[in-house]
Amino acid sequence: MRTPTILALFAGLSASAFAFNHTTPKGTCSAPAALSVQETKNVLGVAEAAGSFKTLVTAVRAAGLVDALSGEGPFTVFAPTDEAFAKLPKGTLESLLKPENKKVLQTILTYHVVPGRVLAKDVVKLDEARALNGQRIPIEVGERGVDVAGVRVSTTDVLASNGVIHIVDAVMMPNTDDILTTATKAGSFTTLAAAIEAAGLVETLQGKGPFTVFAPTDEAFAALPEGALADLLKPENKERLGAVLKLHVVSGRVSAREAIKAGKAKSLGGTELPIVKNEAGDVTVHGAKVVTADLDTTNGVIHVIDRVLLP
Repeated sequence: MRTPTILALFAGLSASAFAFNHTTPKGTCSAPAALSVQETKNVLGVAEAAGSFKTLVTAVRAAGLVDALSGEGPFTVFAPTDEAFAKLPKGTLESLLKPENKKVLQTILTYHVVPGRVLAKDVVKLDEARALNGQRIPIEVGERGVDVAGVRVSTTDVLASNGVIHIVDAVMMPNTDDILTTATKAGSFTTLAAAIEAAGLVETLQGKGPFTVFAPTDEAFAALPEGALADLLKPENKERLGAVLKLHVVSGRVSAREAIKAGKAKSLGGTELPIVKNEAGDVTVHGAKVVTADLDTTNGVIHVIDRVLLP
């Protein structure tokens, strides 16, 4: 399924939702003098000239993203200040800036970037957006302003030649693990992880993807008929196990909202999976109930289901 464009995602929040350069319970939120409109500079140039984004600029350079953010774009950047980076746990920033953690740093920084020039006045009734790294940025609007991924937006509409900057007061932290690592760390998908290894699909699900995985819990596997799982895990049944697992995987990063709208999804095994949302609000995939949706990872998204899908 095609990911909606960012402008489509931003169709709905009241125009005043991001336009809060005004007095709030926390005080006046206005752009620093150094951040006057500089449309002749790109987003990185504007950040450098401001003087309050030294850590962000250093991180962008360490991540090898200078050329990307100096490109034509346009981009919308949720930019953490130096003070925002200072709020990270002790040692976190130093660790992220090490060459061996370049990939993780890239994941974090690209989570702060949304494709397209999205001004405050364009934001209407939005509850999420898609970051450059593919993960969703939840957006919550309240009387005190707007939060993105749980972080407060303090200043909006700092214009640049290739986009716009909105200033945030903390660093937004995405998931920096892939699908298989995320499932393993969760602790409730040990059977799924073992099955993926037995089927020889570890390398695939740790690859670039992206993939959408409908992940059965350990309880879901335990509900299979007695002996069924043990039989599937036998080396001689590797091909059959692979067919079962591929029924749970869809190519592309498909959010719950997109899946419900489409009403179906084609698995890697070629089977069309019907996706239904009933009057009670429950969503089922091929008859299995989705108990937790939209767990974003670096190479896709996981939707947790309550039973194993069978061909």
